[in-house]
Amino acid sequence: MAKEGLENKINAEAKHDRYYFRFHLPHLHLGSVFGDDWFALRAEAFARFFGTPVFLIAQTIIVALWIFANILGFAHFDLYPFILLNLAFSLQAAYAAPLILLAQTRQADRDKAHAEADAQHREAIHQASEERELLAAKQAVYLVELMKQNTALTEMTQQLSQRIETLTVELHKKILDA
Repeated sequence: MAKEGLENKINAEAKHDRYYFRFHLPHLHLGSVFGDDWFALRAEAFARFFGTPVFLIAQTIIVALWIFANILGFAHFDLYPFILLNLAFSLQAAYAAPLILLAQTRQADRDKAHAEADAQHREAIHQASEERELLAAKQAVYLVELMKQNTALTEMTQQLSQRIETLTVELHKKILDA
């Protein structure tokens, strides 16, 4: 019994989720411009990592250690003017720019699909609102008609009650006169 209730609840939640995202369903078939393979997903994740404080702090620490190690004489692989460090920055920039563009393009594709789904959702809400307004107007007309009928029935009941009262008084007089 409890198992059936839990299954019904899970099914209801799944149905709600499908209903909630019903405007996004037509866009599920759209693949990303760069695909959804391992490389594209990793490249996007790496590009997103470039803009984090963790990356910036780690890079600053590595560069500072690199410079201090070479200036103070702990290492001699890249002495001033730090040509190897400049080469490393150039290499990083050469890979970072395309990866960042890839991430931006993929995000733009997702934003476009979500915007279209949101527009469809707003249109559906607008249509439902118009249907409710039309139904409310029909119900208002129906209620006015019912109120008129109720008023007519009340007036008829009042007239019949007065007629019964008049007949009762007349009958009572006849009985007393006889």
